[in-house]
Amino acid sequence: MAGRGKSLAAGTAKKSTSRSSKAGLQFPVGGIARFLKTGKYAERVGGGAPVYLAAVLEYLVTEVLELAGNAARDNKKTRIVPRHIQLAVRNNEELSKLLVSVTITNGGVLPNIHNMLLPKKASIGSKSSPIDD
Repeated sequence: MAGRGKSLAAGTAKKSTSRSSKAGLQFPVGGIARFLKTGKYAERVGGGAPVYLAAVLEYLVTEVLELAGNAARDNKKTRIVPRHIQLAVRNNEELSKLLVSVTITNGGVLPNIHNMLLPKKASIGSKSSPIDD
């Protein structure tokens, strides 16, 4: 008779599967759970909280990397550098709002020329053009 938590046969040990693979995620659910517990954000941490947080973090990283990869390809590069991450984040309205107070080291700034500094265009029907009277 098998007791609680004991296997029926000694040779039929079940292989353990990670919580990340159960949830279909790449981010480590167990590690995030450990950080939530040791960080003392709350007295107790539910079972679904680290899974949800890992899924959200994985989604955000996927979005940023996809946009940064597009920026790298636009610049004819095969490697993503901080400049590409900066361009990706600042050109996306939602990510820019989320990371408004974040400084990306070696990211540079967005290329931007203020309208006041641009040369004025001459209008077609201006009054300063010579007209025969």
